[in-house]
Amino acid sequence: MLSMTRIGLAPVLGYLIIEEDFNIALGVFALAGLTDLLDGFIARNWASQKSALGSALDPLADKILISVLYVSLTYADLIPVPLTYMIISRDVMLIAAVFYVRYRTLPTPRTLSKYFNPCYATARLKPTFISKVNTAVQLILVAASLAAPVFNYADSIYLQILWCFTAFTTAASAYSYYHYGRKTVQVIKGK
Repeated sequence: MLSMTRIGLAPVLGYLIIEEDFNIALGVFALAGLTDLLDGFIARNWASQKSALGSALDPLADKILISVLYVSLTYADLIPVPLTYMIISRDVMLIAAVFYVRYRTLPTPRTLSKYFNPCYATARLKPTFISKVNTAVQLILVAASLAAPVFNYADSIYLQILWCFTAFTTAASAYSYYHYGRKTVQVIKGK
């Protein structure tokens, strides 16, 4: 339910940003972040609350939320177009790789019902260290960009430095997945 809440908040955030209602958008973003933290806390501390569907929805909700935020913040001229293009391109390549790995690790006969069944886990992607850093940096940039018009620092050199650092960690993260490739994928046997 928490992941679905985050997915539902994504278009609301996008609308608020495009309408330049940054005060409310900042609060809704904080709520979305809280649902993510709570989701992770519950999954780590109550094993009975873990589910295959939840483990598939959580990263999907994160990708949807980040994509909507970056596109809408770019539309509002708070994040540069090339940076948003870089971030979304990296995510699209990762998603394509996950679809490929899913196909390759699915036992025959491969059917659509097996392929799209989140309860039928065949592989687990282990994020690289730089990818975890990149996720944190991307979220910091979103929060800083949302807060910029509220606290009147949209033209700050520090925000521009954060753009550059985000671009660097995004490129480094993409390279780490390319370089380490197979080491980041754990195939689950016996399914």
